[in-house]
Amino acid sequence: MEYTQSAVKTHRGTITFIMVYIGYIICFIDRSAISIALSYIGQDLHLSTATLGVVASAFFFSYAFMQIPGGWLTDKFGTYRTIIVAITMWSLFTILTGFAWSLASLIIIRILFGIGEGTYPSASLKQISETMPYNKRASATSATISSNYVGAAIAPVVIAPVIAYAGWRTAFHLMGLLGIVFIVVYAIILRPRKQARLKASGHATQKRVPWKTVLTNGVLWQFFLIVFGLSSVTKGLDSWMPTYLLAARHINLAGISWLVPLPSLAAGAGSLISGYIMARFFKGKEKLFIGVASLLATGLMFGMYKSTALPVVIIFEILTYFCKSIAFAGTFALFAELVSKKAYGSSVGIVNFGGQLSGFLAPIIIGILVQVSGGSYAAAFLFLVFTAGVAFIAALTLNPAKLSKMRAKAVAAPEED
Repeated sequence: MEYTQSAVKTHRGTITFIMVYIGYIICFIDRSAISIALSYIGQDLHLSTATLGVVASAFFFSYAFMQIPGGWLTDKFGTYRTIIVAITMWSLFTILTGFAWSLASLIIIRILFGIGEGTYPSASLKQISETMPYNKRASATSATISSNYVGAAIAPVVIAPVIAYAGWRTAFHLMGLLGIVFIVVYAIILRPRKQARLKASGHATQKRVPWKTVLTNGVLWQFFLIVFGLSSVTKGLDSWMPTYLLAARHINLAGISWLVPLPSLAAGAGSLISGYIMARFFKGKEKLFIGVASLLATGLMFGMYKSTALPVVIIFEILTYFCKSIAFAGTFALFAELVSKKAYGSSVGIVNFGGQLSGFLAPIIIGILVQVSGGSYAAAFLFLVFTAGVAFIAALTLNPAKLSKMRAKAVAAPEED
């Protein structure tokens, strides 16, 4: 009987992982579309470079500030309902992005789009935590994060040709419709079983989230800084590399449709193996694992800053993404082993807030640096070297004794929630 129950849970965990993974891919295609279309939106709406930075950051503004409320909503209403509302909302505003008629309308729509996507990280990662056995949480979490990069890699391949042949507005319309179709499939496949429906929908008796304990947990804020530093690198490059290749390197859209995905593919590979490597070879030494990977990302970002030849820039970018994603996914994989399910949504919301805050700030800062530098991207690349260094320093401050204590508490009652 125990074997049968375990097999059923493992099967449902696998299905949940697949659905969450696909959801994340769509999530990242939808958010990446704005970066790919940025130059065309600028021409259509007559926007300056700095203004385009604001457009790119509008989404991250609301997305970042929804991380903590999104975690709370997940803990209160359950993962199933939260995910349905999140995907439905962001899909509708993806469609509306294609109808934007002015700078103001575009910014408002992107802010609302960010609110929709803002609850998905906490809800999806908590859903993985709920359905996966404790000993598989780290590897499953790390593998889930690889979907971010898969989506970012697929985006230019799918969106660039649509923009080239049908325009940027059509691209947003089609991607929004894809999200609507997916959420119907998700709702049917992962519809809570009758005996678990009350709990899965969030209507079961909920323990109050211990906010004081969560907010005063210094380890969470160390994770916050690591994620902030690492995410600044990819959020900055994701937002501006297509424009850099188009404007500074004069590569046409067809040319970057195959070039842009390469770093994301490398990052996806790094995320996919990160959790396994850390669990297999660095158990109890996670600080070393995350620190070394962050240091390598810092050094490689510096190499990208110093490079002048385009092929060398791309090579350094690919390697930077690979090492950054190993550290990034490793951070979330470690986090998954340290926090109980009761406060998982709220806690991961705080950590992910660091990553999304960088997504709001980095594009704006890079846009300003490029504009004041007369179109040069050197200062922007140097800024990203600094942020990668912040992640490395934050990783060095992790206390192994505190990590072991948190892990022991999570292991003692992994199914308590």
